[in-house]
Amino acid sequence: MLLNLEKPYTGKYALHHLGFRPFFLGAGLFAVLGMILWAGIYGFGWSALPAAYPAITWHAHEMVFGYAVAVAAGFLLTAVKNWTNQQTLHETPLLVLAGVWATARLLPFLGVPLIVIAVVDTLFLLWLTIAMARPIIRSKQWKQLALVGKIALLVPANIAFYLGLLGYWPEGVSVGLYSGFYIILGLIFTMGRRVIPFFIERGVGCPFTARNDVWVDRLSLVLFLVFAIADVIALATGNALAGLLSGVLALVQVVLHSFRLLGWYHPNIWEKPLLWSLYLAYGWLIAGFLLKFVYLTSGGVPVWIHAFAYGGIAMMTVGMMSRVALGHTGRNVAEPPAILAVIFLLLFAGAFIRVLNIWLVPEFYAMWILSAQFLWIAAFVLFLWHYAPMLIKPRIDGRYG
Repeated sequence: MLLNLEKPYTGKYALHHLGFRPFFLGAGLFAVLGMILWAGIYGFGWSALPAAYPAITWHAHEMVFGYAVAVAAGFLLTAVKNWTNQQTLHETPLLVLAGVWATARLLPFLGVPLIVIAVVDTLFLLWLTIAMARPIIRSKQWKQLALVGKIALLVPANIAFYLGLLGYWPEGVSVGLYSGFYIILGLIFTMGRRVIPFFIERGVGCPFTARNDVWVDRLSLVLFLVFAIADVIALATGNALAGLLSGVLALVQVVLHSFRLLGWYHPNIWEKPLLWSLYLAYGWLIAGFLLKFVYLTSGGVPVWIHAFAYGGIAMMTVGMMSRVALGHTGRNVAEPPAILAVIFLLLFAGAFIRVLNIWLVPEFYAMWILSAQFLWIAAFVLFLWHYAPMLIKPRIDGRYG
């Protein structure tokens, strides 16, 4: 069905119009509430999870399959509509899908059997995959199915995780967690390659063409796939050869992605928070590969995980949510809220503490963890304060969307 892009809308609320609205709002709320819970569990010994669901495992799973997947769902459901010019999930079905996602986040604290949590969480991922695939298949935009494939791969990863948690496959917890983690990273690298240079070219305020080399695109993605598979095997089984391969490929990724990032650089990015935040986030992803190599060769604290997660994924997703929400609510992306610079600096500082302070001054580990948690919460509270009204209320130009 072709969209009527000029359809007027006179209602008071628009949370049910497009995927970015409920899922970005849900991601922001969960980022705050989930981290408050984690801070309480870590710092004050709160315990509301089933005995079979260790708190550290819950935290790892929910940052990937809770927060990151919500951002991906909102971004991709919105992007697929633009790519195909066909309406993606909206109205009641969209709110129900978001409700299933939220239910899966709540169930671990309600005392229900783990199998129920597993079924609800996996059904959400299946429904999301179908909701993305249908308009792409109808419009025959087959090249976009690669992104659907990445979301679809989260289904077996999530099943593996719960099989491990339920005791059927002990290695499944590690396999599921790290597979999901690397699928999200792969999705970010794919989408980042598409949109970051485009945003920079449009945003620096002068003629500029970001350099993109096809050989870097193809080689980095192929080698990232090999790296991810090797590292999941090494982490789940302790296979030394797989660990060696992942270490070598991590260093190769540092070179490839650094070369790519240099080709995107323009000094004017530092005048635009929506540009420098994405650029720094990509830099954190490169740092994640470098710290992974250092960890595999020298040991120590595995801070590479949070270089990827806190520095890379968190800064990248907040940057993308901020820009998408502005553009798709009829606002000018060239004039974002001034508070965005503060939000990004809070996240950068939190990542710095969570990664480098812990690596270099580990004797203050607990203090660094709580500080990083506080900065994360502060950043997302500010994000919600300024963006929740945009996500809930209609577009300022009166259009549906």
